[in-house]
Amino acid sequence: MKASELQGKDEASLKKELNELLKAQFGLRMQIATQQLQNTAQLKKVRRDIARVKTVIHQKDGQ
Repeated sequence: MKASELQGKDEASLKKELNELLKAQFGLRMQIATQQLQNTAQLKKVRRDIARVKTVIHQKDGQ
């Protein structure tokens, strides 16, 4: 997901997206703990997407 895609969304949909990403991150962390996750790079991707969404939310709050 790109930041330019996120900037076109409203704040409610950004918060919904953030909530979904946090749930996905939790699921991936549980898979790592139970040694079921094969592709650990997924966790890094989700963490970066969370950071992008939070950044866009904070930018919109400042405007």
